[in-house]
Amino acid sequence: MLFYPTHLPVPAGLETADFLLRPLRTSDVVLDYAAVMESKELLRRWSGGDWPADDFTVADNLKDLELHENEHLQRQAFTFTVRHPDGTQCLGCVYINPLRQLLESSKTGVATPAGVSEREAVTRFWVRPGCLVEGCDERLLVTLIPWLRQEWDFPHLLFRTNENDQRQVDLLEKHGFVRHYALDLVGKKGKYVVYGP
Repeated sequence: MLFYPTHLPVPAGLETADFLLRPLRTSDVVLDYAAVMESKELLRRWSGGDWPADDFTVADNLKDLELHENEHLQRQAFTFTVRHPDGTQCLGCVYINPLRQLLESSKTGVATPAGVSEREAVTRFWVRPGCLVEGCDERLLVTLIPWLRQEWDFPHLLFRTNENDQRQVDLLEKHGFVRHYALDLVGKKGKYVVYGP
């Protein structure tokens, strides 16, 4: 079974006064790379890993974008670039992934993947540090909530972050989300936390 069945349309994106969201493509490699490298420390804390490495290159980023673009086309997962409305700057990314895949990679045993639909999704996002001072992350979350509820066909609205990203934890809780899972993953620092209404 596909994560997102073929009879359901995949939203093409979203355009607001603050953001332009559209599927991430390999042609975005240069602008995406600039955002990733500016956000190295934030991304390492958010992911609990060591990505991106200090010597991460444009070619390395292109391989990542090829993977994300292919997953998107195959409906295995969905990745959207977050752009300035004029399209000239990448502000971050939004990822929509199968929840079961995340639960199955947990070493904690706190969740039973068999009880979770293959259609259940978990969304995560990041924005570059230069945008945080403007509250860009909160505006993005406020934008994503109705978009995910109205334009997509998932059973529940769930978000994932890392417990070490206190800013994002506080943001989700401020908007009424409560912790559903706290997951230990091999090779990751800090628990991955999944929030829902």
